[in-house]
Amino acid sequence: GSLHFVALTSTCSRVGGCGTGSPQYEWLKADLESSTASCTAAYWHHPRFSSGHYGDNSAYQPFWQLLYNDGAEIVLNGHDHNYQRYAPMTPSGTRDDAQGIREFVVGTGGKSRYAVASSGTNRQVANGDTYGVIKLTLRPGGYDWRFVPEAGKTFTDSGSGSCH
Repeated sequence: GSLHFVALTSTCSRVGGCGTGSPQYEWLKADLESSTASCTAAYWHHPRFSSGHYGDNSAYQPFWQLLYNDGAEIVLNGHDHNYQRYAPMTPSGTRDDAQGIREFVVGTGGKSRYAVASSGTNRQVANGDTYGVIKLTLRPGGYDWRFVPEAGKTFTDSGSGSCH
């Protein structure tokens, strides 16, 4: 109803790139322009911002810019095998509590776990030693999140956010 989910590929070389003017960029631009939802979330594999093993990746800056301009709320990523939650940010990584996008890196579902740097710009929570999943509860005007850890582990993270 009020939430629009967008799935993108971060393997840019296989789809004509991820930059401004690429087929996927143009598709995303048209998709966001046609959406009437009050909240938008997007997901793709490789994170734009990460203080894990792979670090930040500016290749996804154009996606982030379109989503930011449209007032998106959430970006979900994986790739780094850990959990990271960031404060709402602009496409360049500046904190923006009024219009920023909150990013979750949730690569905690399988093969191995990776350490997380002791700090990260605008990173609010991180854990590199717990498998688990993120549970999003979507509601009119906002969303709630909760990290659900594997059996026997105690790390968790939860909170809520509002639509722009």
